[in-house]
Amino acid sequence: MNSIIFNYLIRNYLKTVFIVILLIYSFGLILNLFEEVEFFKGSNVGILKPLMLSSIFIPSLITKLLPFIIFFSSIWFISKIRNNKDLLILKVYGYSNIKIFLILALTSFLLGWMILIVANPITSSMVMYYEKTKSQYARDIDHLISFNNNGLWIKENLNEGERVITAEKPEKFYLLNVTIFKFNNEYDLIKKIFAKKVNIKSNEWILEEVTISDLKDDIFVNTKKDKYFINSNYDYIKINTLFNNADTVSFIDLTLNKKKMIDIGYNELFLKQSLHTMLSLPFFLFLMTALASILVMISLRRYDGYKFLIIGFIISVIIYYFKDLSLALGKTDKIPIILSIWSPVLALSFFTFIGVLQINEK
Repeated sequence: MNSIIFNYLIRNYLKTVFIVILLIYSFGLILNLFEEVEFFKGSNVGILKPLMLSSIFIPSLITKLLPFIIFFSSIWFISKIRNNKDLLILKVYGYSNIKIFLILALTSFLLGWMILIVANPITSSMVMYYEKTKSQYARDIDHLISFNNNGLWIKENLNEGERVITAEKPEKFYLLNVTIFKFNNEYDLIKKIFAKKVNIKSNEWILEEVTISDLKDDIFVNTKKDKYFINSNYDYIKINTLFNNADTVSFIDLTLNKKKMIDIGYNELFLKQSLHTMLSLPFFLFLMTALASILVMISLRRYDGYKFLIIGFIISVIIYYFKDLSLALGKTDKIPIILSIWSPVLALSFFTFIGVLQINEK
């Protein structure tokens, strides 16, 4: 009988989580679809392209909202078994409040690890495809930028012709081993510039240790300069965002390919932050489930069901802003980055422990 009840709890709890995810996915899909249709306005595409992009974008949003999805799913599920008198039956068979919330919280904890290992690599690939596809249809197609294992690639349209820039990787405010190819309107190569180092702090790039090859009478003539200046549409901030998009970095890559990612230009502090943010997810899910369970169990005799949602909404908003504030303090070096990520978990652990003492009844 105990195994039947145990399976009943887990199966119906996961079913509730799935329903909440499905509702949020459907709502998010509709809202995002309007945005995608507006983006493709004037382009020769049908409704399928915006619909496809919306459908692959929303899962990454779901992942970000997962702690709050779990929180409200837990409130809904426990309220439901209480209203169906199932909570009383569970207690008859020896399932105390502590045991019930532990089963649900551990289920959420394991679900968190499954999402990191299985779903996260898929959603990060989806976001990469989403961004790549949208960049192909961007209205500002005169300027394109991308990176791969070989480094950075930039294309810029000029008043006369275009410019292609390749570089190994960003290093703080610099690009290293930069080669610039300038083409005329007929796409003939007319100039090559090589610089060992380029300061990209602003849109006026400062090239250092420069070799300039100008085409003269069908022959490239080399000129060496200590410094050379060019204006670009890209600066450090724009380029750095390519290497600091947490949605395109998967948990598997962070754990297995961290050194390789640093070598191609990812910021080590960003990767550290992303890894610890992901590692904290299962613990967040455990604690959000525990907090929701405690909230419902303490309030059973005092409030009607709809008030659980109001209290839950207030608590989730407080947690969201505390988490956001903590992370902002970490990014500005006010507190260590690891502490900024784990301090909300520690705070939730404290409140959960206080709550456990309140519901510790047989």
